[in-house]
Amino acid sequence: MKIALGQFAVAPEWRANLAQCASLIERAVAEGAKLLVLPESLIAADMHDPGITVRTAQPLDGPFVSGLVSALAGTDLSLICCIATPAHPALTHNCQIVLNANGLVACYRKLHLYDAFSMKESNDYVPGTELPPIVQVGDIRVGLMTCYDVRFPEVARSLAVRGADLLSVPAAWVRGPGKEWHWEVMVTARALENTCYVAAVGECGPRNIGCSMLVDPLGVAVTRAGSGPDLLFATVDKERIRTAREALPVLANRRFCDPDLKR
Repeated sequence: MKIALGQFAVAPEWRANLAQCASLIERAVAEGAKLLVLPESLIAADMHDPGITVRTAQPLDGPFVSGLVSALAGTDLSLICCIATPAHPALTHNCQIVLNANGLVACYRKLHLYDAFSMKESNDYVPGTELPPIVQVGDIRVGLMTCYDVRFPEVARSLAVRGADLLSVPAAWVRGPGKEWHWEVMVTARALENTCYVAAVGECGPRNIGCSMLVDPLGVAVTRAGSGPDLLFATVDKERIRTAREALPVLANRRFCDPDLKR
């Protein structure tokens, strides 16, 4: 299955970001992609306005999501991205959503909030309480993870043992000493230790690194972006997953595991 990874710098105004998403949807469809993965926090972003996330949050039936669904109308493309949705009493949820031409397919509320490296995501967000779902896109089973989740291998493992072929990781990975290396190591490790693909898509711009990549089940980066806006295309191959798991049967060879997740 052909997939697309689109990275861009999120603007402070949601209509501009919706237009950017619509353009990437159009380009992905033109290239024959069946899945487009976009970054985290797409409604609005401004590193100089700490209140923008809560102030601009929209419900799942709001104009931003409705606009995305309209852009998908008449296509067979599925879209994965992250938005902030209102949470009571005054914060938001960081929701990874899966959309297609028929509307909302799935929603995952980010489990692990980025309270690290002097940042405090819990100032804006309420954490989710449930393991992320797996969504069928064509013949590929896609498991959902968001940004900081990639530092927690148990989340990826739970998805792999439940049958995920591909992990989607929309992100807004903040710049800092060694942070590009952290990103590459974590994304590659999650793919290699679970013998699955990982589509990790980062927001770019003045604060975040970009560096989107698709890593295959043996830890090889099939395609990767730099620090600027980009749209990448690559193929997720189920036969590649099968042969990787035959050669490196780490999932079958596990000895210490949660019996509820053992297949």
